[in-house]
Amino acid sequence: MKNLAIFLADGFEEIEGLTVVDLCRRAKLDITMVSIGEDLEVTGSHGIKIWADKRLSELDFEAMDMLILPGGKRGTENLENCVPLMEKLDAFYQAGKFVAAICAAPSILGHRGILKGRKACCYPGWESHLEGAEVVREASVVSGNVITGRGMGCSIPFGLEIIAACCGKETAEEIAERVVYQR
Repeated sequence: MKNLAIFLADGFEEIEGLTVVDLCRRAKLDITMVSIGEDLEVTGSHGIKIWADKRLSELDFEAMDMLILPGGKRGTENLENCVPLMEKLDAFYQAGKFVAAICAAPSILGHRGILKGRKACCYPGWESHLEGAEVVREASVVSGNVITGRGMGCSIPFGLEIIAACCGKETAEEIAERVVYQR
């Protein structure tokens, strides 16, 4: 079974985070919601409070197969300002493991040089932050070991790409059918 971690910071876009968690759990993936703060309670960009499974300091990064960053302007800023997470993200990517980001969060990957020579997408207006990437306007795109998504309305295709990367396209198609996702 694949182990994934999704990082929640105050101001994260709730639908982007929770849709991914829901879809991955339907696919029987072990996805851990991780608070980057000291509290397990994280408040999303629309005031919805979420209880994370673990704190950043409690996560065994060695056991993870993919790191996921939801967007939301303030949430993205808070993620990027979390030095321990950024250090782990860099090491994770350099080890050839999957990283995924949606909405404003692909900007973090751009700032860290992760998108150089890759296709990537993000929330409209944030494209200048995708440093070195070939910017595409797809709902979600996979380029090597990097998955990016455009925004809240693209949360399902983004989540399905994560499932496809971990379990194969057939499983992603089965989940899409089960949730009545129509392309």
